[in-house]
Amino acid sequence: MSMARLVITAVLIEGRSKSEVARDYGISRVWVQKLVHRFQSEGETAFTPRSRRPHGNPRAVSVDVEDRIVRLRKELSRKGADAGAETIAAHLQIAKVDPVPAVSTIWRILSRRGFVAPQPQKRPRSSWKRFCAEQPNEPIGCWPTVEILNILDDHSRLCLATDARRITKGGDVVASFGTAFGRWGTPASVLTDNGAVFTAKQRGEGRVALEVELGLLGVKVNHSRPYHPQTCGKVERFHHTMKKWLAAQSPAATVAGLQRQLTRFASYYNTVRPHRALNRRTPLQAYQDRPKAVPTGPIIPAHYRVRQDKIDRWGAVTVRYNSRLHHIGLGARLAGTPISLLIDDLHIRIIHRHSGELIRELILDPTRDYQPRGLPPGPPKSAPAATPQPASRSRHNRATAAGVKAGRRPPAGPPALTPARTATPSPAGMPDTPRNATMSQDTC
Repeated sequence: MSMARLVITAVLIEGRSKSEVARDYGISRVWVQKLVHRFQSEGETAFTPRSRRPHGNPRAVSVDVEDRIVRLRKELSRKGADAGAETIAAHLQIAKVDPVPAVSTIWRILSRRGFVAPQPQKRPRSSWKRFCAEQPNEPIGCWPTVEILNILDDHSRLCLATDARRITKGGDVVASFGTAFGRWGTPASVLTDNGAVFTAKQRGEGRVALEVELGLLGVKVNHSRPYHPQTCGKVERFHHTMKKWLAAQSPAATVAGLQRQLTRFASYYNTVRPHRALNRRTPLQAYQDRPKAVPTGPIIPAHYRVRQDKIDRWGAVTVRYNSRLHHIGLGARLAGTPISLLIDDLHIRIIHRHSGELIRELILDPTRDYQPRGLPPGPPKSAPAATPQPASRSRHNRATAAGVKAGRRPPAGPPALTPARTATPSPAGMPDTPRNATMSQDTC
C-alpha cells in the first residue's frame, strides 16, 4: 500500500485533520492537502505514484542538433563509412557545432530514433586486450584479400598501400611494398600472415621474393601463427571497414575502376575518418605525431639448403628462387633418379642421393625459367631412305598382319639394329658433357 492511500483514507474516511495526519506520518501539511485535492478531482488514479521528472531541461539537445545527428547517421551509413556515436561526435566537432553533445547523449538519441539495435551478447570493451606498436613504421601488417593487397602501419593504422589485381603474385607484393616504402619510408619490421606470397616456410626451407628483398633492406620479417588471425587483427578490422565502404559503392566494372575506388577510400580513411583507437584522431595525424622507426636488422645472409627430390620423367628438376620456379635440365635418361640438391644461393650442386656422384653443377640464371645443360647441338635429322624388301619378306609381313587381324600373336622376330642400340651408353648417373660445359657464369 502506498503512503498516498494511507493519508487520503485517514483524512476522508477517519475524519482526522490534515495537520494531525501530517504530524503523525512525518510529512508536510501541504503534501497532505495536495493528495486530498488530487483524490477529489481524479479519483483512484491519485493513489498511483507519479514521475518526478522535471517538465523542462535547459541543457537538453535542441531539435536542430538532434536532426543533424540523424542526418549524419544516414549520410555516413549510405557512404559505407563508420556511423557510430563517437564518429558522429567527431564530425560535429569538425563542423564547429557548439556545444557538441556527449557521446552517450548521441547514443541515446540514436537509440530513441531506432538506429541502434541492442546486443547484450557482446563482450564488454573493458575485457579486450590491445596490441599496438610504440612508433610508426615499427611493425607493418599486411593481409591479402583475393584481389586487394592492403599494407597498414601498426601504430597509426595509416593505410600505406591498397592495390587491386586479378592475381597477386610474389613480384606484385614486392612492387607494392617498394611503392609504399618510397612514399612513407622503410620500416623496422614487417608482420604478415602465412600466405604463399609472403613466406615459403610452409613449403620447405626456401625464401620468397618479399623475404629476400626485405632482408636486403635490413627489415625484420615476422609471420603470424597459422590459423590465428588475431595476430593481424588491425588489418582484419581494416578489411571490415573497407568491405563495408565498397558495398555502399557502385560495383566497379574493371580492376582499374576498383583501384580508383580504393584510392578514394584510402584518402578518406587516412585524412578524414576519426579512429576510435587513436583518441578520435585520423591515422595521418597519429602517424605524423611520433618519430619513425628505421631498419636495424642485419643484411640478409647467404641462403643454404639441402633438398631431396627425384628427377621427373622429362629429365628435369625444379628449384624456386625469389618466388619464381626454375627448371634444371638433367637428361631424360636419368628420369626417376633420386637426387640431393646442395643449394648455396645461386650455386647449385646436384648429386645422386645414394652414391653421392655429382650429376650437375651450375650457377642458376634467375632471368630464365629453363636451365639448359649446355650440350652442343647434335647432327641434323634426315629421313631414312626407303629400301625395297624381298618378296619373301613382304609375304611374311602380310602373313603377320593377317595373324594380328585374326587375333593371333605374331612370332617374335630379331630386334632391329639401330645406331642408338649400337652406341656405347654413358655410365649411369654421369652427365653427357664435362662439368665445366654445364656451368653458367651469369649471376643476378
